Amino acid sequence: MMQALEQQLIGVRRSLHREPELSYEEFKTTDKLRTWLAEAHISVLDLPLPTGLIAQVGQSEGPVVAIRCDIDALPVEEKTGLPFASEIPGKMHACGHDFHTAVILGAAMLLKEREAELPGSVKILFQPAEETGHGAESVLASGGLGNVAAIFGLHNSPELPAGTFGTRTGPLTAGVDRFEISVEGIGAHAATPENGVDAIVTAAQIITALQTIVSRQCGARDTVVLSVTRISGGHTWNVLPERVELEGTVRTYNEEIRAGMPEKITRIIEGIAGAAGAKARLLWAPGPPATINYGVWADFCKEIAGQAGYEVHDIPPQMGGEDFALYLQQIPGAFVNIGTGPAYALHHPRFDVDEAALLPAARYFALLAERALVQLKEQA
Repeated sequence: MMQALEQQLIGVRRSLHREPELSYEEFKTTDKLRTWLAEAHISVLDLPLPTGLIAQVGQSEGPVVAIRCDIDALPVEEKTGLPFASEIPGKMHACGHDFHTAVILGAAMLLKEREAELPGSVKILFQPAEETGHGAESVLASGGLGNVAAIFGLHNSPELPAGTFGTRTGPLTAGVDRFEISVEGIGAHAATPENGVDAIVTAAQIITALQTIVSRQCGARDTVVLSVTRISGGHTWNVLPERVELEGTVRTYNEEIRAGMPEKITRIIEGIAGAAGAKARLLWAPGPPATINYGVWADFCKEIAGQAGYEVHDIPPQMGGEDFALYLQQIPGAFVNIGTGPAYALHHPRFDVDEAALLPAARYFALLAERALVQLKEQA
């Protein structure tokens, strides 16, 4: 039976991989999930979610836990050369959400087979729009997780080989915020810069000065990254442009530092721009907070992983972002990494996963959900 399930999950993953859909566009993906769940006689909750869904397995009485995956793809042109490569130009499952979806679908099928023995119920969350950093907000707003006592999620890890597992207590992924800075000067001929206000020189000074926020305004033990990732200004070689745009990101695990970052950036950019006779404006786009695992549930996840046959690692915090963090702000739980490597890095056009990791991960999440229900029942 397990061999048949493994082949089914491989087929699910490849079907999703061929037809990736971007955030908030996962309509066909959602339709496929509804079909697969219906074939397994698994009910889907009636919720106001245009894409994504929550299914449920178990009893009407007893505790409720949730297991979550994400279903959206990325705007990446695939270059894997796989026989099941993306058939949609410019779109690819380059972050492994097709793997995540197949894993959690497999766990749902396994839980359905043991439905009569479950001491409660499991909500199976197929979340849209993780790549925007805001997909979890729509799920929480739907009310579909209102009675959940514990929640668990996963991400594949190309750095960990198949058969390995990693998580940790406390911060696992960073808070992720995006910023844009516009610098407005006065355009002039490149031969006579004194007749204008050089937005490029001003922007260059801003880029350098922003790094002092990390080196001089944050503690040496604080983990903070501020990166300027895009510079746009000018259209030709002999004209000083009147406007330069910068874009970048800030990553940290510390909510106090995160909250104070817009003020620190604004003070620097306005000071430098003012000294040059230019103007600068900050647009701050907050993303998800840091993913902070509950210690008791992170330890529980590692214990079950060891019982399931994984090689278990206590992994260091990561500077990537994950909107699973929003669930953990309201519901106890933990986020884990499942080894699928070695492989190209996440978001790479040649990224792939080791499909041998599919069935073990599905079995793990089914076991984790059931054991969590047992523990919650005993604590009640």
